[in-house]
Amino acid sequence: MILKRVSRAGALIAPLAFWAAPTLALAQEAAGPTVDKGDTGWMLISTVLVLAMILPGLALFYGGLVRAKNMVSMLSQVFVVTAIGMVMWLLVGYSLSFTDGGGLNRYIGGLSKAFLAGVDTASLVETFSVGVSIPELIFVAFQMTFACITAALVLGGVAERVKFSTIVVFSILWPIAVYYPMAHMVWWWGGPIMASDPANAEALAAGAGLIWSFGALDFAGGTVVHINSGIAALVGVLLLGARSGYRKEPMPPHNLTLTVVGAGLLWVGWIGFNAGSNLESNAYAALALLNSFVAPAGAALSWTLTEWLTKGKPSLLGLASGAVAGLVAVTPAAGFAGPVGALILGLVVGPICLFACSWLKSALKYDDSLDVFGIHGIGGIVGAIGTGIVVNPAFGGAGIVDYANGGAAIYPGIVPQVISQLKGVAVTIGWSGVGSLIVWTIARALTGGGRVSKEVEFEGLDYAEHGEVAYHN
Repeated sequence: MILKRVSRAGALIAPLAFWAAPTLALAQEAAGPTVDKGDTGWMLISTVLVLAMILPGLALFYGGLVRAKNMVSMLSQVFVVTAIGMVMWLLVGYSLSFTDGGGLNRYIGGLSKAFLAGVDTASLVETFSVGVSIPELIFVAFQMTFACITAALVLGGVAERVKFSTIVVFSILWPIAVYYPMAHMVWWWGGPIMASDPANAEALAAGAGLIWSFGALDFAGGTVVHINSGIAALVGVLLLGARSGYRKEPMPPHNLTLTVVGAGLLWVGWIGFNAGSNLESNAYAALALLNSFVAPAGAALSWTLTEWLTKGKPSLLGLASGAVAGLVAVTPAAGFAGPVGALILGLVVGPICLFACSWLKSALKYDDSLDVFGIHGIGGIVGAIGTGIVVNPAFGGAGIVDYANGGAAIYPGIVPQVISQLKGVAVTIGWSGVGSLIVWTIARALTGGGRVSKEVEFEGLDYAEHGEVAYHN
């Protein structure tokens, strides 16, 4: 998804020359854009699927992983972050992510569409095909779910000791400082209509978001969602410190059944996340769907096999975690990789994330409660870099659309493309790291340190913070 801007009268406002990720653009009414009910229907379904990833998918996945005394706390945090995320997106998020930012356009959009000004049932957004559009309201809602789930993913890293009030402050400030700029840097460009005319090449490149201008590919959010949330979680973990008793007493998941149900809902919803990012119901959406099957399957198997060989037993949690790691890795590559390339991505990322969640975390002694950095941060990095390889048509990839030459597939070569991917990863890590540090620091300062007392932590956050418990004896 990336944006292009064309006024209702049809005046182009600037941004590169080939497709770099799901994109969009306000379509030119003067050009008579085509709006297909099939595309519209698919995007409505995809949006609902992504919402189901969060509530109840992520809530149950995380909820089952914490101890029973913190179940209500986990569910409440995911719920409130989602609600705040939706309101913030309507007020300023959409505008800061997907409008022209003037002198700051490389990094963030403006406020011309704050409170969804000018967005109505008549406004359209360009898809990846020249002359094809979808209603802008659908794009607003679809992207809203991405903003919500990214902030919600961070919660797993600081689970079981962070104050509810700290999460509320974080969920208001973090998207403004980190998520909206990242979405703009990765997904803002001029769109297919503008890119189809070679005369626009300079203006297209000059007006694109920073990471998009590198030529970095991110189909559905490997940088924006996964690396971004993984780094934010790690920063929160380091600032808040470990849970009381960490590495001294067992802290196993209290309900693996709920975790697997949540993982299943995540997988189903991820189809909307990845295939919906194509913005059209066509063969590229089918490719993204198929890749979202085979990559997590491969990662679940490779994680489990590695665990079986190194620890003696294949765990159910390993299967679920591996599948999520595979989904994370294929997210930036979903519409670019061929199915075999997606499978290889999954097979590679499984053992890497297992290593990050076990040996690396143990060696560095940081308490990433639910392995957000180990799975989303590390898996996102693997996927983002790997996308530069699996997009290669020689390896079965779909290549990059060259709009100026009739949509033919092009590929700059492994080294140039991987360098572009690395630049995108580096900017994401740096921006998220610094921005998250600032936001967590402010959130902690405003809420008395950010974490509950040892007494509350021992008792459990459910009753102390919410006056409720998940289970009654």
